[in-house]
Amino acid sequence: MSDVTRLIEAAAGGDRQAAADLLPLVYDELRRLAAARLAAEPLGNTLQPTALVHEAYLRLVGAPNGDHWNHRGHFYAAAAEAIRRILVELARRKKRRKHGGERRRLSLEVAESLVQAPSEDLAALDEALTSLTAHDPVKAEVVKLRFFAGLTMPEIARSLSLSLATVERHWTYARTWLYAELADEEPQE
Repeated sequence: MSDVTRLIEAAAGGDRQAAADLLPLVYDELRRLAAARLAAEPLGNTLQPTALVHEAYLRLVGAPNGDHWNHRGHFYAAAAEAIRRILVELARRKKRRKHGGERRRLSLEVAESLVQAPSEDLAALDEALTSLTAHDPVKAEVVKLRFFAGLTMPEIARSLSLSLATVERHWTYARTWLYAELADEEPQE
């Protein structure tokens, strides 16, 4: 049993010291995941990977009666979910009128030749992902691990104890389903 797995089990059992000892071992991986996810965010995002990791980690181990993880993959799945929730909350907060709504800062050079491209709408993605979770939780988990945690297909397969072929089929289906949902079309079964 690896140190990470042992500490995850101890932290799940309520050991505060194990939770504190866990961060240095998983920090680099969580920061890599956060940096990859934030790289896909639109320009002007003020959230840094370090802050995202700290917030996600606090949600994972800092909450009383927090989640209990069965293994390393389960911990990273929980981390992906925490990162997703933080980014969705941030996107929703930025959409509020008080915070500028849909206004964006642009340089003069960009504004002169601007052709509006569709932007990634995390709130709409969250609603579609919630709908997919109700429809098929395993496929939704594949999306979360791929999109928010940045895991590769083999890593997702190991994490969910599924074959690589099954994970790839789930990913293809989920992407198509989410695209149809976000395009306000009726997904095909």
